[in-house]
Amino acid sequence: MRVVVAEDLALLRDGLIRLLGAFDITVVAEVDNGPALLPTLLEHRPDVAVVDVRLPPTFTDEGLQAAIAARTEVPGLPVLVLSQHVEQLYARELLSDRAGGVGYLLKDRVSHVSQFVDAVRRVAGGGTVMDPEVVAQLLARRDGEQPLGALTAREREVLGLMAEGRSNAAIGARLFITEKAVSKHINSIFGKLGLPPSDDDNRRVLAVLAYLNG
Repeated sequence: MRVVVAEDLALLRDGLIRLLGAFDITVVAEVDNGPALLPTLLEHRPDVAVVDVRLPPTFTDEGLQAAIAARTEVPGLPVLVLSQHVEQLYARELLSDRAGGVGYLLKDRVSHVSQFVDAVRRVAGGGTVMDPEVVAQLLARRDGEQPLGALTAREREVLGLMAEGRSNAAIGARLFITEKAVSKHINSIFGKLGLPPSDDDNRRVLAVLAYLNG
């Protein structure tokens, strides 16, 4: 697997490179600023880009903007955002283009090396990985609005877990309910949101995120 790492903190960047290398994941390029990221991604077209949101020179949203621009040039280019911040506007744009291969993790909430490496591999494989806090902030922005406001408390719990990329079985285990009950909640959610049900985890996550972006 080929990875591009975009991180301005030298110690963290070096740590990520060493960590990925320990799991036989090759970092083909590293950048420490926003302007260098887009041309690097277009040159190397990695299996996945691990990108910080806030990069020099302005430390605002250069990383995320470069990632979105790269996916415009190379549709479906896998991007895993690893940041201390949730930039809602650009996060929604990144997550709702329906091309798959996206993730958003918060640095201070990644508690296990295996969790991070698994996220890198899942995004490289076209999956979706979302930190629950990112999901919560995206959902909160639409709280009380219709039709999202029509969801029951349980349906909102299921929606949040769906947006994290969890399977029906995983949702059931987390909420201590049966898979059949999960399926009923999901069908109700899709009906209330006006979204067609799908057995494809990635497609249904992106559909929900696309709605949240609207």
